[in-house]
Amino acid sequence: MTKKTKTRQDILTLLKTDGPTSAAAMAERFGVTAMAIRQHLYDLQAEGLVGTEEQARPVGRPVKLWHLSERANRYFPDAHADLAVGLINAIRTSLGDEAMDALITERSHRQKADYRALMSGAETLSDRLERLTEQRNREGYMAAMSADAGEYLFIENHCPICSAAQSCSGLCAMELEVFRDALGPDCQVDRVDHILAGARRCAYRVTPKG
Repeated sequence: MTKKTKTRQDILTLLKTDGPTSAAAMAERFGVTAMAIRQHLYDLQAEGLVGTEEQARPVGRPVKLWHLSERANRYFPDAHADLAVGLINAIRTSLGDEAMDALITERSHRQKADYRALMSGAETLSDRLERLTEQRNREGYMAAMSADAGEYLFIENHCPICSAAQSCSGLCAMELEVFRDALGPDCQVDRVDHILAGARRCAYRVTPKG
């Protein structure tokens, strides 16, 4: 991988995880000049991988922010998208929606069992969230977690099964159930951002009970 290619990939990854960002902020993050970053951004824009938007500020001119395009998602893993969508459509056509629902339920049961085993020995909610974050990163979801005022935010910046989920919304519904099961009965888990609803990421608010 050349230095130019690595910088381009680093820019795409930053925009994927941080969302819309200014060229100046990217330059500071990477320790290079804003001019150098802008040249990479202009090249990426010419390829249709990034776009711009303006953000108003209380004082002064609006700041230009750069964001990923839909086309840029090809640079991130999508777990054999065409095969997954094809299988979903074939199952529905050949066996019907009930068979599809049964398969999703079985997948959910297996995930719950795997994640329960993963949580063995994790005594606190924070520990369980850390383990869930590590596991989802291994699965390609670019996950992160943060804590604020007694609550947690669990974030997935990428969905490696996005194409399949678009064809079968039940996958996302079951995923929320899996998280609730894995994190245990002492917290409430609510989805607050959803890629399929147009958000740039999926995010879950995790609130301790009691």
